[in-house]
Amino acid sequence: MVKVIPVINNKGGVGKTTSTINLAAGLAREGRRTLLIDLDGQASASLALGIARNELRPSSADVLFGRVEIEAAIRPTSVEGLDLLTSSLDLADFDLRTARVPQREYLLRSMLEPVYEAYDHILLDCAPSTSLLSINALLAADALIIPLHPSYLGIEGMMSLGEAVRRIRTALGHVAPILGILLTMVNYAEEGTDTIVQEIRSYYGNRVFDTEIYPDVALVDAPGFGQTIYEFAPESQGAQQYAALTREVLERIDRLVHAGTAMNEAAS
Repeated sequence: MVKVIPVINNKGGVGKTTSTINLAAGLAREGRRTLLIDLDGQASASLALGIARNELRPSSADVLFGRVEIEAAIRPTSVEGLDLLTSSLDLADFDLRTARVPQREYLLRSMLEPVYEAYDHILLDCAPSTSLLSINALLAADALIIPLHPSYLGIEGMMSLGEAVRRIRTALGHVAPILGILLTMVNYAEEGTDTIVQEIRSYYGNRVFDTEIYPDVALVDAPGFGQTIYEFAPESQGAQQYAALTREVLERIDRLVHAGTAMNEAAS
């Protein structure tokens, strides 16, 4: 199964939360039971889905710290088929609070076990850092989606994440494959963008999604109304592009599942 998918990048400002929200909503619109887990202490995904700051708890922090069961913390959203586990500022000191916890790199994986079978997909909105919580997300993952803004700093963030993944693989073993690199906020009106995009596609090949996300004011405004792009501006360019991304993600998931099945059959 390709179920747990962190949307992750060490660089902030690359459209990570926007992509997580709208991909999760897109999967739900395709009839997939979807859970979005907010793992960023800023709680941007939770707030963008219409949760008031004073209503964030119980949150993913409460579950990870053992204060509440995950089933009691999950809540529905305005999108049918999409549930949410909010975040809160309590996650800011996750590393310190779990310093003496055995196997603390696998807390998230353990947290997901009671609801794992209830969903077709579980998307993780991760903070832009290589923290212990990000390591938890990488070790719980079945595949990764990496948003990437085609710029020098965006590429540096991608390389930093790649180095972190290599270190985790060396120290702890398996790390999930990349489902796709998503080019976000691609503005071809800016000088040099076309060249950078070509270089990224040349270097990373088919790991880069065909779908690109362009700047769209509707994507910027939708969170202020607590809505996904499909609710806020269903005919917008952003809605069309995230719908296309959803279809491409499902196609790649199917290929990964079939490849894994073929490998298992060959091994037996």
